[in-house]
Amino acid sequence: MTGLCYSFEGMVPVVDPTSYVHPTAVLIGDVRIGPGCFIGPGASLRADFSSVIIGAGVNIQDNCILHGTPGFHTVVEDYGHIGHAAVVHGCRIRRNALVGMASSIYDGAEVGEEAIIAAMAFVPAGFKIPPRTLVAGLPAKVLRELSAEEVARKTRGTEAYQQLAARALKSMVPCQPLSAPEPGRAELNPSALWPDDLTRHKPKE
Repeated sequence: MTGLCYSFEGMVPVVDPTSYVHPTAVLIGDVRIGPGCFIGPGASLRADFSSVIIGAGVNIQDNCILHGTPGFHTVVEDYGHIGHAAVVHGCRIRRNALVGMASSIYDGAEVGEEAIIAAMAFVPAGFKIPPRTLVAGLPAKVLRELSAEEVARKTRGTEAYQQLAARALKSMVPCQPLSAPEPGRAELNPSALWPDDLTRHKPKE
């Protein structure tokens, strides 16, 4: 699946065939998506003023916006992890970094390799975030260095989305909803979908 793709002034989006792009995601112009990526529902990757370049194994989750102004390409390097509803605008997200849900990264900013941006943070234009650090706030501030285990947990979460991309390519198809659950409907097995140690809020038994 390749989402809603639009050529702009002769520039056609490029999607590696091993990546999954939800049909409601929108790709415009010079968008380049590498292998093994997951592009979620409602994501908008609009490359009309500058390029949007996505590396290997990246996930761009639901309702994210990726765009840039002239002279500021938007680049997410390999293993990048962009949380729901984030705005990534004319900046560079280095390898294996995470951008938290509903956060915003602006023109010319750079998120260092294996850094983590907390949810709802605002990274102003031109701000350089050191590698392997935790950043949060409005505006964003570097709080501390990350531990090896924190980086490893982030990587496992990204790998779960890489697996989701492969599973979605195989099994996600349009359908009509049922009027009621079928008898004996199986429960989802969370441990088969998401690493157990990444579940922050486990349901009570």
